[in-house]
Amino acid sequence: MQRNLAEMAHTPFDLLIIGGGIIGAAIAWDASLRGLSVGLVEKQDFAGATTAASSRLIHGGLRYLRNFEFGLVRESLRERRIWQRIAPHMVTPLNFYLPTASWRQGLMLRAGLALYDLLSFDRNRGMSPDKILPGHRALTPVMACKAEPLLKGAAQYGALSYFDCQMQAPERLAFAFLAGAVANGAQIANYARVTRLAGPPGQVGGVHVSDGLDGAEYVLSAPLTINAAGPWADGIAVNGDNPTTVKLLRSKGVHLITRPLSRRAIAVIGSDAHFFILPWRGHSILATTDTPFTDDPDNVRVTEADIAELLAKVNQGLPMARLTRADVLHFYAGLRPLVADPANPGTGTYGASRGSEIFDHAKEERREGLISALGGKWTTSRHLAEQVVDLCLGKLRRPPQPCRTEVTPLPGAMRDFPDFLETMRQKYPHYGNALIDHLASAYGADMDKVLALIREDAHLAAPLAPHLPETGAQIVFAARHELAMTLEDAVFRRTGLCTLGHPGAEALEKACAILSAERGWDAPECARQIAAVERRFTPGPA
Repeated sequence: MQRNLAEMAHTPFDLLIIGGGIIGAAIAWDASLRGLSVGLVEKQDFAGATTAASSRLIHGGLRYLRNFEFGLVRESLRERRIWQRIAPHMVTPLNFYLPTASWRQGLMLRAGLALYDLLSFDRNRGMSPDKILPGHRALTPVMACKAEPLLKGAAQYGALSYFDCQMQAPERLAFAFLAGAVANGAQIANYARVTRLAGPPGQVGGVHVSDGLDGAEYVLSAPLTINAAGPWADGIAVNGDNPTTVKLLRSKGVHLITRPLSRRAIAVIGSDAHFFILPWRGHSILATTDTPFTDDPDNVRVTEADIAELLAKVNQGLPMARLTRADVLHFYAGLRPLVADPANPGTGTYGASRGSEIFDHAKEERREGLISALGGKWTTSRHLAEQVVDLCLGKLRRPPQPCRTEVTPLPGAMRDFPDFLETMRQKYPHYGNALIDHLASAYGADMDKVLALIREDAHLAAPLAPHLPETGAQIVFAARHELAMTLEDAVFRRTGLCTLGHPGAEALEKACAILSAERGWDAPECARQIAAVERRFTPGPA
């Protein structure tokens, strides 16, 4: 995998994609599988914004039933099954408990879960045993609180158990799409900021790009440009003084990483808000806020006020949590790009649809060559990409071709993850199960490439921090094969070294020393790279 904007400027692409989050990555993967030449540029790092700042769930959206969005729920549940098939090492079942505080709430939730099960009638079709998702069931208050003591005081009328799925690392899952696209001939570049669209009035023929690493300017050309810039998509569509009817609502979602609180996921659903407690990597994720954000999308960050608000909400809904500020080990925030309803421009973000929209600027604004992929959710990103590529084939006057992403495993995927894991343990007994299990979940069948680095240098097998599984070999692999251009790329997105909080000064110094050997950084540059990572652990002003 190479980053070469100069070469991209001399390549006649069929599609040029703006945005390296999950939607842009999924479009690149789909289009490359259907034989289109693809270029993709991302202003920062791949999967570095909304894609990374998710609740790490692949889910149907139980609460969307309340808005009668049955089509969106069915689409999401269908996609959930596809995710388990195409990335079995990264997407796993997750048991949820829904506490009920009144008989009326219990009745409503049980009716909703019955419909949820009905809409996911095919959820276990063709699934391996480790991917089976049982239907919902009811638990008495005693059963619920015995299984999860955290529910005491919140499950007066018992709880309901159901299953959805969890991503182990959304950043790596999104990157798998990009890796697959590159293997099929796509060219991609991070730190490549689109400054404006290219082409005469009424026609978009590509983009002007500024290289964020050396400041060079390039023009990349294609008959179709796909705007998949997430929360920045409406700004891309405006393109200077050109008007656009694309309108987004931005919703800020804050997540906190804390000490472990429960073995299962817990969802507390109210009339106008909800929150999750999600077990993840031996810790808990508190998710999430949902508040309108009207500032520049570049300015989103977690504040102390955000942390206090989410802690208070969880403590109120689950009194046994007894969380304090000292329990918060890490935090992150992202923006959901929601499609605004022209009929109700003042609609709040919590009740706004999570549906997607494909905006054909030629049809709506008489601007040829530009398509915007708007809104949507992580779970439905693959299907949105399928619809975008279908449209592109027609506009390029190419013969219709069936989408293959529904049945094509992502790079590193295998049919049966438990069988694969046992095979790897037997193949590499001298490395120990902990390392093998960690690499298998992160890289799947591609873990052999990381182990090859360890065979060359045994020191790279050592964990970078005593309490974490990430190794030096992963940093080298990120630099050589995954376009990790900065220390932040390597420790937040290519690996999980910093996703649970500060790993310790020594771990950061080790990771930076390894990456600097690959990138040729001097001591001052290493200090700058570490300082940039350190800033991620400091909340913004209230």
